[in-house]
Amino acid sequence: MTVIRADGPGTSRLDRVRAVFRVPGPVDPMIAVMVVTLVAFGVVMVYSASAIEATVQYKDPQYFLKRQVSFGVVGLLMAWGISRIDYHAYKKLTYPILAGVVFLLIAAVAGLGKKGGGATRWIALGPVHIQPAELAKLALIIWLAYSLAKKGEGVKTFSIGFLPHLLMSGFLMLLCLKQPDFGSAVVLLLLTFTMLFVAGAKVGYILGALILGSIGGAAIVRFKEYRWQRVVAWLEMEAHRQDLAYQPFQARMSFGSGSVFGLGLGKGLQILYLPEAHTDFVGAIVGEELGFVGVAALCLAYVALVARGVRAAFRAPDDYGTYLAFGLSTLFALQALINLAVAMSLLPTKGLTLPFISYGGSSLLVNAMAAGILLNVSRHSEAHAQARAEEHGPVRAEEAVA
Repeated sequence: MTVIRADGPGTSRLDRVRAVFRVPGPVDPMIAVMVVTLVAFGVVMVYSASAIEATVQYKDPQYFLKRQVSFGVVGLLMAWGISRIDYHAYKKLTYPILAGVVFLLIAAVAGLGKKGGGATRWIALGPVHIQPAELAKLALIIWLAYSLAKKGEGVKTFSIGFLPHLLMSGFLMLLCLKQPDFGSAVVLLLLTFTMLFVAGAKVGYILGALILGSIGGAAIVRFKEYRWQRVVAWLEMEAHRQDLAYQPFQARMSFGSGSVFGLGLGKGLQILYLPEAHTDFVGAIVGEELGFVGVAALCLAYVALVARGVRAAFRAPDDYGTYLAFGLSTLFALQALINLAVAMSLLPTKGLTLPFISYGGSSLLVNAMAAGILLNVSRHSEAHAQARAEEHGPVRAEEAVA
């Protein structure tokens, strides 16, 4: 079999393009099935949670449904297309992607974006509204994977391997906080720490930075009056259930009324009282209409997606693929965990969406892009595992593939 290297000195431009789009093997079917399942389930839940609001606001009960179906179709097509692009191609695009995201974040901070809920988080590009903080998560993962793989053993040192990554993450976090978007800033920090840990950074550095970050985060919350009031209201929910804690209280009521098997799709009553039921708190509607069983099934779907993503990461043919797939899997896990914890009132309100489920094009499309990259890594992982199996021969083939 002839192998054409995308960066070989004797290859033409056409050969390099062909190499980028060459498919080394099939995708991990479990990842693909979980992504499609979550998107389809999200469409159903968005319709169930938004029909009444859509009727009142737009005189069309299917207003949000139609848009979410469009986002879902485009997202799945994007994921399929991106899954056919060699993930190594992002190495050369790392800094252009990062620069573009920083530009969008600065534009949002400068007030050039669309305001909503007291924050400027969206940039309007024609009919499309982009949330730069969502893109920042993906851009940071791509940059961290590139930088950590490039540094190799140097990641164990403080000045070369630890500090530069923390500074870049801190810069993106600062831009998110200025919007303000505290939830995205927390996700960026946790992403950085987990990827540094997997890359082999010293645990002492990570723990020290985590402690300092926790102190800094507590200070940011304490000295921003609206954030502090939100925390107090969360801690004293019964006393504030008619004002600052209204949303988390109604979300908790949703889970309580759903019991084990739920009230049934479209039969939930909390959509009449819960603001943003189809966006940040769609998990609460799942709890009310499908009960504990539905929430457990949703959690299992995320666990399956993340587990197979981690499997692809550690079967990848190189460190770059490992860090990339692990970072993307961690992103899905963090967002799902934090969103559901907020919906269950285990954490104060953060404003993070539920991956593939919550209404909104920006979140869904960025998650679809992330899924596409993860699927491509899984292609290379499967091909690499098969090559190892053939190399070891029939006796050790099963061991090599495992």
